[in-house]
Amino acid sequence: MFVPSFGTQWENTMRRAILIALACAPLAAIAAPGYDEAEVVDVEPIIETVARIEPERRCWSEAVTRPSRGESSAKPLLGAIIGGAVGNALGHNKRNKQVGAVLGALLGGAIATDAARRTRAPAGERQVCDTVEHIKHVERTAGYMVTYRYRGETYRARMDERPGPTIRVRVSVSPA
Repeated sequence: MFVPSFGTQWENTMRRAILIALACAPLAAIAAPGYDEAEVVDVEPIIETVARIEPERRCWSEAVTRPSRGESSAKPLLGAIIGGAVGNALGHNKRNKQVGAVLGALLGGAIATDAARRTRAPAGERQVCDTVEHIKHVERTAGYMVTYRYRGETYRARMDERPGPTIRVRVSVSPA
């Protein structure tokens, strides 16, 4: 392309750039995408199941006992001593006295321990709690499968939001 020179070199460069831009303008208008409206024909929700952990707090009451007055480890020890003495006194010879003392001590200690347990007085109740985790499956809408019609053709697309009666579509035209 020949452009006659009428001025400085800078002016000639600018003229060439303007002429090239004007020559390419119709092609740029054809290739640029535009937007239009399309009719929504059908909308189907896409449902997915999600597992969710939910903690549950469970509480119950338990009886609390307290020792009765004067209870200590001395009662079983005293029972063992008394039982040993009685067993020793009942034995006839040296060997029987030893066996009687051991058996009497064991029996006396066991009886005293059992008696001490039975004399414990209830002190009331206390609340005990525990946390248990449950897995719950929850359905939620993950998106929408949208069927729409544009210029006689039917198309499908996944969308995050539920559309209205029409949707905006991008239209691009190019030479065949």
